[in-house]
Amino acid sequence: MLSRGSRMRRGEEFALAIKRGKRAGRPTLVVHLNISGDAAPMVGFVVSRAVGGAVVRNKVKRRLRHLMRDRLDRLPRGSLLVVRANPPAASARYEYLAAELDQALDRLLRRRESSMDGHR
Repeated sequence: MLSRGSRMRRGEEFALAIKRGKRAGRPTLVVHLNISGDAAPMVGFVVSRAVGGAVVRNKVKRRLRHLMRDRLDRLPRGSLLVVRANPPAASARYEYLAAELDQALDRLLRRRESSMDGHR
């Protein structure tokens, strides 16, 4: 499970990541990343009713938390990451969800590196 210190809980943090962060979308999920400050990376999850009932939503959240635990070290310090599940996430296999998350994270982190290259 994701440690308590790595979980986003405050609405302001979610809003900052979603409104000011970069976004990468996949069919099953959308990932928002905002980097500011030097704190440990934090991750939040948004799984709406469109994904399914409470049991399905909780299952999707548990899967996403478990997947992010292994990928947390890829995020730079000061990261606020929001993973928003789309309705197809409810029926997606675990491996497919992992691949989609990796693709979205790779795209965001590559974008960040290429934008950093221009500022050096």
